[in-house]
Amino acid sequence: MVGVGPFRGVRRARAFAPGHVTGFFVPALDATDPRARGSTGAGLVLDRGVRAAARFDPSGRTVLRVRSRPRVPLPISRDVARRLRADQPGSLEVDLVHDLPVGQGLGMSAAGAVATGLAVAAVLGRPTRAAWETAHLAELYLRGGLGGVAALAGGGLEHRWRAGVPPFGRVRHRPCVAPIALYVAGPPIPSPSILSAPDRLRRIRQVGGRCEAEFVRHPTAAVFFGQAERFTDAVGLAPSGVLRAIEALRAAGYLAMQAMFGQVVLATPGPGVRRSGWPNLPGVKRLPGVRIGTTGAGLLPP
Repeated sequence: MVGVGPFRGVRRARAFAPGHVTGFFVPALDATDPRARGSTGAGLVLDRGVRAAARFDPSGRTVLRVRSRPRVPLPISRDVARRLRADQPGSLEVDLVHDLPVGQGLGMSAAGAVATGLAVAAVLGRPTRAAWETAHLAELYLRGGLGGVAALAGGGLEHRWRAGVPPFGRVRHRPCVAPIALYVAGPPIPSPSILSAPDRLRRIRQVGGRCEAEFVRHPTAAVFFGQAERFTDAVGLAPSGVLRAIEALRAAGYLAMQAMFGQVVLATPGPGVRRSGWPNLPGVKRLPGVRIGTTGAGLLPP
């Protein structure tokens, strides 16, 4: 298996999962089987994300270590590793590298969960499906998100048209070559505080349903960006710094939306805009070089 060391003795595996920006979504949490819960909606898969390196020594002292660079809390990734490991004795270590800011609506908790799941499943001899399902359930129950895991199986513009992780959920991926820029307008926003507020979820469901219906009629990148702007404006979750950045970018002719649920603004040139360098916004940092990704999560060579 690609990325996996010898089965006997110490086993190693590496995996990558991309980041993701949700443009609009509709919570879907009523299914009896939690693997069928999550959300429908659409978003962009990014070319940067989380890389995981797992090491398992079956003869070592039974311990689990999950570390990251930069150092951030890892409750979801740790839960994935713990559940996949179950009661299997030995030393399991997972090291994660986050390419993008955590807690900013860039899908880092989902990417960390998937990358961890794929690498750990490989060193433990578990099926790939177990990695995806475990990552989805950890993300769902620990309220990291409502569908980011399912979106990471491919690249480009994704549409989660049935909630949940496959085979329950269904996702379409379309190529998308639009230039994008990510602007960080403030500190991270914790997703659990938003996902646990019933009034906000009701508003998100109403607005997201209308945005998704329009996208289904015309599933193009232009319609996606337009509906993502509509969703940002209507749900009213953007802090003041994000709103100022959005207003400045739109005034310059760019389409701009909030990355749900962070203080990151995603921008793309609007119709007729000839870009010769992205606008500089006072007090706002732009993340250089981030593009729409073309591939989904998977194991990496050793």
